[in-house]
Amino acid sequence: MATITFEPLKFAKKLQEAGVPIAEAEAISEAFKDVQAELDLATKQDLQLALAETKSELIRWVVGAGFLQTVLITALLLKLVK
Repeated sequence: MATITFEPLKFAKKLQEAGVPIAEAEAISEAFKDVQAELDLATKQDLQLALAETKSELIRWVVGAGFLQTVLITALLLKLVK
């Protein structure tokens, strides 16, 4: 999966602007960076690709089932005609 960039310095500055002490802001920022690095997050492109693959597989199944039904109905009709 694609990586998502995280800017710990920018995050820490936002926390400081909100009134969090500098040391705490830096610690929170580093902890968040560590957690984010361990996560395997999906991006929008990853989800779109998975959806396209699922859609393609579903279409194959529907076409296959339709073909099988057509063959079965044809065989039953031919058997009834005889």
